[in-house]
Amino acid sequence: MAEQHHELAHVFAEPSRVVNDARGETPRDLNTPYTFPGYTKAEWTEKSAALRQQIRVANGLVPTHEPTPLNAEIFGKIEREDYSVEKVYFEPFPGFFTTGNLYRPLGKSGPFPGIVSPHGHWTRGRLESIERGSIPGRCINFAKQGYVIFAYDMLGYNDSGKQIEHRYGGTHEGLWGLSAMGLQLQNSISSIDFLENLSDVDNERIGCTGASGGGTQAFILTAVDERIKVSAPVNMISATMQGGCLCENAPNLRLDVSNIEIGALMAPRPLLLVSATGDWTVNTPTVEYPAIRSIYAHFNAEDKVHQVQVDAEHNYNQESREAVYAWFAKWFLGAEDASAFKEIPFQVEPDDALLTFSGREMPSHALKQEAFLPTWANRTLQAIEKRKPTNEVELQSFREEIGSGLQHALGLQIPKSTDVTLVEPEGAFPTTYQRNVGRSLQAHIQMSAKHLIIGRQNMEDAIPAILFSPEPQVGHDPVVVIVHPEGKEKLIDVETGEPLSLITDLLSADRKVLLIDVFGTGEHSDYERSEDTNYFTTYNRTTAALRVQDIVTALHCFTGRGDVSEVNLIGIGEAGLWSLLAAGFADVKNVIVDAAEFDLRYDIDGDPVFLETLPIPNIRQVGDFRTAGTLIAPRPLIIHNTGEAFDTAWISEVYGNIGASQHLLVEKDRLSDAEIVARVTTG
Repeated sequence: MAEQHHELAHVFAEPSRVVNDARGETPRDLNTPYTFPGYTKAEWTEKSAALRQQIRVANGLVPTHEPTPLNAEIFGKIEREDYSVEKVYFEPFPGFFTTGNLYRPLGKSGPFPGIVSPHGHWTRGRLESIERGSIPGRCINFAKQGYVIFAYDMLGYNDSGKQIEHRYGGTHEGLWGLSAMGLQLQNSISSIDFLENLSDVDNERIGCTGASGGGTQAFILTAVDERIKVSAPVNMISATMQGGCLCENAPNLRLDVSNIEIGALMAPRPLLLVSATGDWTVNTPTVEYPAIRSIYAHFNAEDKVHQVQVDAEHNYNQESREAVYAWFAKWFLGAEDASAFKEIPFQVEPDDALLTFSGREMPSHALKQEAFLPTWANRTLQAIEKRKPTNEVELQSFREEIGSGLQHALGLQIPKSTDVTLVEPEGAFPTTYQRNVGRSLQAHIQMSAKHLIIGRQNMEDAIPAILFSPEPQVGHDPVVVIVHPEGKEKLIDVETGEPLSLITDLLSADRKVLLIDVFGTGEHSDYERSEDTNYFTTYNRTTAALRVQDIVTALHCFTGRGDVSEVNLIGIGEAGLWSLLAAGFADVKNVIVDAAEFDLRYDIDGDPVFLETLPIPNIRQVGDFRTAGTLIAPRPLIIHNTGEAFDTAWISEVYGNIGASQHLLVEKDRLSDAEIVARVTTG
């Protein structure tokens, strides 16, 4: 028997026993080559819906904020022979200003197609007019051809630079879904709103084009706003470089995908890919274009996607612009010979004639940069509060919107039970022995312990686990999953190899017990995984998020199986926080989590503990633990060890609103192991 004990202890104590988990390898970054996987039509239907939500969450669009008036101002009109140019500003939300120029046809009858025109990282922004690219030049020519076109500042450029810097945002702002990319997307969406409110714009014919960083803005906008009917992102979509600026790399944006999938979300609307031989789009004709065209084929719309490559360096030069003129003319003007739309020489107005706030002060209520985060957070809190469920119908709506938001903030992939693999590693230790249980020397339990590796098919992840089972097994025993912040070894006496009383008491109550090492704990290697590299969270999940994923995966390993009657979850210490975030995404009967006296507050004053303990992008934006607890309702939930810090008022109110107060227990003190066992076995 001593040898059996030692064998079991060895599994937990031997430091060389580690698993190989691909998630601990070199992380992705913006230059990691990406291989487009290819999608069937059914796969793309599912993927595209999830990806749109992923983009929306990454850019702070979930939950949607209360709409406010644009308060658009159009002034400073200059008339030329066949077009005009005006100065514009409006407010996507109070105190945040979009600034730009509106070009309109003269001498033609409308309504006209409208175009939103983000400029990209040109030195002079929307004022840039050089051989490689002229924003005023393309706007003037579009206006001459019969379009209303709005060229607006990227964040921090020109007039926008009087309010906020271009490289705005970081980990703190990211908790609330606030980023340079998200603010620019707000600009773009509001620019469509602005055009739609103009009497000379045909709302059914609105397009978008931009190059480089403006190309990124173009395909991000088309991905989430179907009001864009024709699009031409120039010199951007690539399988080898995804965007080199903070404003192109919102956290959580490209988890498991690239710009190829994001660009393909335009399907089946007309899309033109303009590339260059002298930059990262050199392979567009043979790599990115065929991949996107394969998606258009699912809609029988191959004629609506086209590519043109220009032999030049990174650009939006005249040749590229003329390709775009032809594409828009084909779909918006019904031109039979679209190639006839050649560029006409143009004269750019002086800077003072184009700059919105040249000789004019910004409105007095314009936000200072330091006010953006508190303003945004307050608007988000108001939006979440309005969605607090008061009945079962609202609870379902909450799950669909905010629950989905939390899932994407965590980067969770919800596996089917059939997708989860259970492997007994080489050298596994099936062992069976008896021990005394409780205070009665006559009480014995026969049990077995099995070492397992849990993973998801084709994901190359690995979750080390020990499954304890009472013997003999009856075939439908409940399963209790237990998570400890330092791994499963902390639930074993490493000298004797015997599990602690929490486990043996559950076994004596005919429960199977699964202990898991979530990512970075226990048998996981001590990965040298820096999360401080540029744009890490754009392409990779944080360690905290991966731990939540592992709990979800382990739960789905047993839910829905015919040989398991129910699944329960216990989270100990900090692992209670991970478990609370995970429990709403699996069919768990009883959830018992240790709040670890986490200082949970509902405003930005509560952010420091998230930054220290749970630095997960977008988590506060989508309601963090309020949402997590709501997703568990009305199932039994125990939150203990709250102390005076962990605010459960929201969760308690939701349980009360849906008539499930009896299923929620909140305890300031930590429950004993005996109390936890009693709750699991009688709950």
